[in-house]
Amino acid sequence: MATRGQFHHELEEINNDIIRLADAAEEALENAINALFNKDTEQAKAIIEQDHNIDRLEIEINDKTILLIAKQQPVATDLRRLIIALRIVTDLERMADNAKNIANATIYLGEYNEVVLPEGLKKMHEIAKDMLHTALKAFREEDITLASSLSAMDDKVDRLYKLIISELLGETATNPDKIQYVMQVSFCARYLERYADHITNIGESILFLVKGENYNLN
Repeated sequence: MATRGQFHHELEEINNDIIRLADAAEEALENAINALFNKDTEQAKAIIEQDHNIDRLEIEINDKTILLIAKQQPVATDLRRLIIALRIVTDLERMADNAKNIANATIYLGEYNEVVLPEGLKKMHEIAKDMLHTALKAFREEDITLASSLSAMDDKVDRLYKLIISELLGETATNPDKIQYVMQVSFCARYLERYADHITNIGESILFLVKGENYNLN
């Protein structure tokens, strides 16, 4: 019983670390969008610097998880919990990378003083934030209904992404001198779209945990 209790204690620590990592990925995107719309290159540079802390936390969680598997040799659902921990941590780290990429684009766009950004980017960000909160609630409660709902939310992000790209292509046709601006803004939309995709991956991991089967929510 003591060994079993220790396992669940260490598993709870890992889950708490995953929530910390998710909070950091959310904050990184929040700051990246603010920096982008405020043309704040100093904040963008800070986001890039802080990404190292997120990378270190990812490595720390991975090490804890692998060590727990080695020590306890769990089976069935307990093993799946640790497998999805590794999967979710990878997705969260890549989400933070997408926020960092938006910060890099912000620094590049700093050269363009008259940049007008599509409002759809803010809408994409709001949906992605709602998706992350939904995914974390599903993770804590192992709720497959919440996890499944991420698919429809991701579809909204995808539609906004396509609309933004269409608008930007139209701007390129009428203002060919803006090609570099259009490219960077298109990249930002793509990074947001990918951020949301990684959240649907988390939903898929939760479904795998509860049902023991792989699902595709993208």
